[in-house]
Amino acid sequence: MGKRSPMPEIARFVDALRDAFGADEIDAIVRQGRDGEPVFYAREAGVEYGTRPPVGHGWNAAAVGDRHFCEGCAGKCLEYGIRCSEHRARAARGAVR
Repeated sequence: MGKRSPMPEIARFVDALRDAFGADEIDAIVRQGRDGEPVFYAREAGVEYGTRPPVGHGWNAAAVGDRHFCEGCAGKCLEYGIRCSEHRARAARGAVR
């Protein structure tokens, strides 16, 4: 996230995520948010970073335990509460975004 002083709580949280899941994984997600994908968004003390999710598309953190890190998966299946394989099958049929 570059200079962190404007968002110290978020910086600590992101550092904890890096420790838990690996810096490469978390840094990639943060970059995706910075680059316009609604996968990372943070706001602290009036400072915003990342890309807000679309209205009505919040993320349920409880679902992160269901992520299986399947090859080629960016975690989109978590939004729907289904396994990656089922999400890909539905996407192939045009049944999901």
